[in-house]
Amino acid sequence: MDDFKRQYRIVMDDHFPEELTISFGSQSLRYRKKSWKIPDSNGALVEKGLRYGENPGQEAALYELISGNLELGGAKFISPGSSLVSGITEENMIQAGKHPGKTNLTDVDNALNILKFLMDEPACAIMKHNNPSGVAQRGSLAEAYHSANMADRIAAFGGAAVFNRSIDMETAELVAENYLEVVAAPDFEDGVVEVLARRKNLRILSIPGINNLETYRPQRFVDFKSLMDGGIIIQQSPINSIGSSEDFKPAEATYKGIRYFVERQPTTREINDMIFGWAVEQGVTSNSVLYVKDGCTVGIGTGEQDRVGVAELAVIKAQIKYRDRICFERYGKPFNEVEETDIMAELDHDMREAGAGLIGSVMVSDAFFPFRDGVDVGIRAGVSAIVQPGGSDRDYESIQACNEAQPQVTMMYTGQRAFKH
Repeated sequence: MDDFKRQYRIVMDDHFPEELTISFGSQSLRYRKKSWKIPDSNGALVEKGLRYGENPGQEAALYELISGNLELGGAKFISPGSSLVSGITEENMIQAGKHPGKTNLTDVDNALNILKFLMDEPACAIMKHNNPSGVAQRGSLAEAYHSANMADRIAAFGGAAVFNRSIDMETAELVAENYLEVVAAPDFEDGVVEVLARRKNLRILSIPGINNLETYRPQRFVDFKSLMDGGIIIQQSPINSIGSSEDFKPAEATYKGIRYFVERQPTTREINDMIFGWAVEQGVTSNSVLYVKDGCTVGIGTGEQDRVGVAELAVIKAQIKYRDRICFERYGKPFNEVEETDIMAELDHDMREAGAGLIGSVMVSDAFFPFRDGVDVGIRAGVSAIVQPGGSDRDYESIQACNEAQPQVTMMYTGQRAFKH
């Protein structure tokens, strides 16, 4: 067992080159490998990049774009000088703990991919295995963190918490109560680092570029997917076309000459949650269905093979997480540590009475519903609104489901899919 534990502490050598140049015809992009001088357990400075890749035993390297510009098909890709995670220096590693691994930095990167759409209010995204466990927008950063954390306390354990505002003392005290691998923010107010540094292995990252994160919304980057046979697939990164209520399309469909449309229009709160939910959806692995309410995630279903299944999974997760949250708030311990059957029954009853926080929520789907069964799952759970791309041959069935619901459910189309693999 000691050997197994030791492998997670090893800083692997990597044999990747110091620089890379990728040519796209006559255009080229040049990258430089990142490394940092970080003290080891004996206090000696060790210069190294990533500790390892997704698992111990996998060599890995991080590269920063340093020169070159790329324009293909009229699309201009992000240019050098725009580094966020790939530009982190020793100075940005306020507390390194140990050399980061691939998953630490990709979690932070994907959090920024979500937060770039949520810059108008304080927001926090807590990531785990490159998916959000909880995301929230609130009037204060402390409220945003608390809501994101309580959305899924279990999954947040050992995660990466990323903030779109400088961390203040109130937020720091809340963060310090939990075990996290990474905390990243544009800056830290006086005294905050000392509070966070109580956990010696916590990686505390300052990324000043977060202050201008909204400028990354319209910018594309080159997205590579490597195949097991050594080949690669290259694609443009997606652009989120939803920025305001005007970008949604009212749900309608025509089937056998009959026009169907959703009868109830969304409220301002529902529209705001649709915009928020679609922003979060940009960082969630497909197939996915989310439930959000009042600027906070309630249930997140990710990576399933069928849409009705992931809709059901998100409901089940919402129930489990809600019950655990009220248990922790009342008794100061997780639900799985409760042994008293009367308390378990009480918590289960109260969770069901509250609908696990799903009543009045917005259901978000990254692709259209091929059948109405997925929509029916959300309606049974208590959603009041649905946002999805539209485009299914059976969209009319989903519209019928919304109109038949009591009370009626509203639905809007985004006109774009949000697959992420």
